[in-house]
Amino acid sequence: MHVSVQWRNEVEKQYDTYLEKVKEFLSIPSVHDETSVKDGAPFGQPVADALEYILNYCEEIGFTTHNVGGYAAHAEYGTGEEIIGVLCHVDVVPAGDGWTWDPFKPELRDGKLYARGAIDDKGPTMAAVFALKIIKELGLPLRRRVRIIFGTDEESGDWVGLRRYFAEQPMPLMGFAPDAEFPIITAEKGILICHLVQDVGTLSAQRESGWTLASFQAGNRENMVADKAEAVLTGDGDVFAVKEQFQSYLMKRRIRGYAEEQNDGVRLVLEGISHHGMEPHKGLNAGLELARFLHALDLDERGRQLIRLIHDYFVDSFFGEKLGIDIEDDINGKLTVNVGTFSYVQDGQAKLGVNIRYPVKAGTSEIMGKLKAAAQAFGYTVAPNVIDQKPHYVKHDHELVKTLQRVYEAHTGEEATLLAIGGGTYGRALDTGVAFGPLFPGEEETAHQKDEYFNVENMKRAMAIYAEAIYELAK
Repeated sequence: MHVSVQWRNEVEKQYDTYLEKVKEFLSIPSVHDETSVKDGAPFGQPVADALEYILNYCEEIGFTTHNVGGYAAHAEYGTGEEIIGVLCHVDVVPAGDGWTWDPFKPELRDGKLYARGAIDDKGPTMAAVFALKIIKELGLPLRRRVRIIFGTDEESGDWVGLRRYFAEQPMPLMGFAPDAEFPIITAEKGILICHLVQDVGTLSAQRESGWTLASFQAGNRENMVADKAEAVLTGDGDVFAVKEQFQSYLMKRRIRGYAEEQNDGVRLVLEGISHHGMEPHKGLNAGLELARFLHALDLDERGRQLIRLIHDYFVDSFFGEKLGIDIEDDINGKLTVNVGTFSYVQDGQAKLGVNIRYPVKAGTSEIMGKLKAAAQAFGYTVAPNVIDQKPHYVKHDHELVKTLQRVYEAHTGEEATLLAIGGGTYGRALDTGVAFGPLFPGEEETAHQKDEYFNVENMKRAMAIYAEAIYELAK
């Protein structure tokens, strides 16, 4: 049966309510919080609150819901044995510094809604809910069930929540994640997340004269470019000379920061520019830049070892050149390396969090071998809890891809080219899944950055596309 729907008109009818609900959703600071982990809230209370909010609203508008112990949940509409999945997530990365407005008090200005999670992924998540709401309220017939699946730890990289969910619930026939960009992403790089660690050992973290690296801290998550770094030097070195050198370095590199004298030394603070860890070269990694400066100083033995490890293998090496893993293929392009977290305390553990995005045709044995050798050269080891999400690829002639291409082209009048990315979306959690929007070609990418936002008019376009796409896949 042919059904003619003016999808954009239906979106306009819903949009004021959408804005009201998405603002409420964005006001929940759903960052992973280990201090409030408990039964039903495996990733902390704020994430559990966000999941509860979206499930309650889905029940209110007539969807059937199911919560798998707070690890993940779904809202469902339709009938049939087969399931179309729309995979979203309710957790967000930490806000970071430098926001113009409170990141958890959504601000609508000049056609843009600003908040942490606006584009990644609460705005698109709510858009998917409203897309299915439109289908339900129009009473359109479906032969497949539609499940909007809500993950709770997408930003952690481990995806424990979805693994628990799919251990209990069936795998959808096919589906998409509204958590990237249009037209359609059919290939995603593999993602390795690991930590280079060193306990105190026998190396001296003190020296009789000069500078000791007392601490070095930067970054919040492995999949974010660190936007702030801080180092404390103690000892009897020339404080004035270090401050002067640091200011000169900042001016030469055109970086913001400052140095301040302390009772027993000097504190150095450097400001970077956050960006998604899949494109580390597009941000300014504060940890790498501070290590570049510290490399020129005469430090204690253990502190120098850390800085040399960072400098010799990661500074100016976003594509793995210094590690010897600069791999490229014709599907995903170049491997990327992001050191997202830096943690060092004198007489305590040292730890670097590394996020490597590798092409579909690359293997991990060579990558891990080179990384372990680099770590060992400076007295570090690779911690055993390595996360390895394998590359993902959907063939271009699949029903899913062809359907989404047809819908996208009908709404935009533009060719639905097929893309490959370094990001990791929930599309890869499906046996047959792709990433589909919400960013349109040429739109600014603000995920994981300060002043994250979505464009209101473009989110309307995305919601209309999602509504028709879901209907076409499930009808």
